[in-house]
Amino acid sequence: MRKRSVALFLLLAAVMPLQLAAAPQHKHVTREQIIELEQQWRVAELNANIPAMDKLLSDDYLGILGTGEVVTKAQQLDHMRSREMVITSLDISDIKVKLIGQIAIVNSLAQLEGSINGHSMNGSFRYTRVYQRLPGGTWKITSFEATRIVSGKRFAEMPAATDKGDSPGPK
Repeated sequence: MRKRSVALFLLLAAVMPLQLAAAPQHKHVTREQIIELEQQWRVAELNANIPAMDKLLSDDYLGILGTGEVVTKAQQLDHMRSREMVITSLDISDIKVKLIGQIAIVNSLAQLEGSINGHSMNGSFRYTRVYQRLPGGTWKITSFEATRIVSGKRFAEMPAATDKGDSPGPK
């Protein structure tokens, strides 16, 4: 019995470092996959490639556009089909990928040129995109949120809410 315990201990001692070494490698590969999916999204967005976008978005997708509008997958695709939203230039930088189990959270900076319903939406945006790995191993975008960068303003410098209806809570 003691020999069996010692043999099991030695086997585990030999295998554990291999498993620990494989974990960072796996995360690196997953990060590269997510960055590639970000590039696929960028190209699909620029080319209004509806089938590619449909493939990237989960069926329960919810997005918050830079305008504050909340959209479902169907609404996002309709915006692109109808050309209500047109992206003519999209440069992405400062990409950060955080992996949590079967979830990947991407934070990036986007320099964007385009329009929504004929109104310019040119500018810089910080965005968060959330991917979920499905049971088959495919990654799908499940959530998105974009925030326009207000040039030259820091949070402490932003105007305070007034009692003209722009602050939360009862009046």
